[in-house]
Amino acid sequence: MSDVRRVTTGAPWEETFGYSRAVELPNGLVLVSGCTSIVDGQIAGGGPYEQTVNAFNVAFAALEQVGLGRDDVVRTRMYITHARDVDEVGRAHKELFDSVRPAASMIIVSGFVDPSLVVEVEVEAFRGEAAP
Repeated sequence: MSDVRRVTTGAPWEETFGYSRAVELPNGLVLVSGCTSIVDGQIAGGGPYEQTVNAFNVAFAALEQVGLGRDDVVRTRMYITHARDVDEVGRAHKELFDSVRPAASMIIVSGFVDPSLVVEVEVEAFRGEAAP
């Protein structure tokens, strides 16, 4: 039996594409898949700042399922479609993580599956001690 814990949220693409929203490894590392601002099948928030906050909230909900939160985040990745959004996405990240200061990357990509999306985020968190 595997010591890897997998978290699903019921999002339609999890089943369609065969992935977990989050995976917790026995060493306490939790990897959260790419999260966007899609909530209940709709894009929540129009601009880059709002989409970033909503996307990170999707990631935080996945972390909560394994008993972790924002303070446990050690790395973030932000994928954006336009360089003009750097400041707004960065502002949202700072507001959410200023006291945590995870390692972070922001990468410009050509687009997402829905052209209305302007940001997707990934999160890695650490439990601090190995999972039971």
